[in-house]
Amino acid sequence: MERDPRTYPDFEFNLRELAGSMGDFGTLFPLALGLIAVNRMDPTGLFVMMGLTNIALGLIYRLPMPVEPKKVISVAAIGQVWPASMVVASGLGMGVIWLALSATGLMRKLVRVTPESLIRGIQLALGLTLGWQALRMMAPEPARGLLALDPWLGLLAIAIILLLRKNRFAPAALVIMGLGVALMAVRGELLPHLRFDIGLPRFAVPDLEDVWRALVLAGFAQIPLTLTNATMATATMIRDLFPDKAVSETRLLVNQGLINIGSSLFGGMPMCHGSQGLAGQYYFGARTGGANILEGLIEIGLGVLLGSSLRGILSAFPMALIGGMMLMVGVQLLRPLLALRRWALALALLTGLLGVATNMAVGYAVGLAAAALLRQLERRGVIAAGLG
Repeated sequence: MERDPRTYPDFEFNLRELAGSMGDFGTLFPLALGLIAVNRMDPTGLFVMMGLTNIALGLIYRLPMPVEPKKVISVAAIGQVWPASMVVASGLGMGVIWLALSATGLMRKLVRVTPESLIRGIQLALGLTLGWQALRMMAPEPARGLLALDPWLGLLAIAIILLLRKNRFAPAALVIMGLGVALMAVRGELLPHLRFDIGLPRFAVPDLEDVWRALVLAGFAQIPLTLTNATMATATMIRDLFPDKAVSETRLLVNQGLINIGSSLFGGMPMCHGSQGLAGQYYFGARTGGANILEGLIEIGLGVLLGSSLRGILSAFPMALIGGMMLMVGVQLLRPLLALRRWALALALLTGLLGVATNMAVGYAVGLAAAALLRQLERRGVIAAGLG
């Protein structure tokens, strides 16, 4: 039987927490690799700043607090081949925006008018999107067809998760990561890339022109996703999983403001929270702030000790294994939907499916309008209450 999270201390440092700390690697790995390989970001600055952020959040909140790349900005930066300076500058611009939204009270107003069923719809969109990305990562290479190992590695990862997810001595995430490293070694793809290249992040103030260009190209489009997934959905999931350690939406937004401003001064990537990251951490065993501290130490160690060699190491890792992990996290995100009924379920489905078909900003806007209409109908007695 699942142990009540309220019985855990603030910090634990064991194999379960270590496995949970790797639960959001499915989001981190692909985007971090793209930013390093395509945009030529400094791996040391990227990993060290993410590691320091994880440690700080673990110490402050004493629970698993997801830290991951900003998806809209990262995807746009990789697709449009931004220079590294512009990727870094985007963090400064977004950080200022998040602090402004917090200071003006706009975040609190959005929370008041957003029903819980709409947040469940955002989680539905994320779960479906994550699942589709996972299946693509597990798909065979066209040139190799049925001979490709990728689908089998993805299925193996799923089998390991089902068998070992709650195993204290061989947690699933650790076994999968170890398997990936072993496969790299067998293929002869580990040692050629592995070299110690000790370094530290360098201080530099981003150029204001780069800040503005990044905001125009992708930053403003990032705002709805951060407000919904990284802020509202994450706060809701924390309340679900850790009711005695609830964190307000405004505080999460302030976190993201300070994180991004600080990271941008030392070559870090734009970062945010994320409900799918928290779902992944929790699913693979994270229950305390120790998971963030362990993840942070791993990331700092990678950034300081391996530096530029991380580019080759990450590119050689069997991503089908990560795909298997991502697929199971996507399923986890869909579970809260099962508790919804009638109009609450309809609103969640409308928001989620529209978010998948278009984007989450459109899904959220239409869902918000539909929620306002349904509330009017509730007040007039046309429909029964129950939006959530």
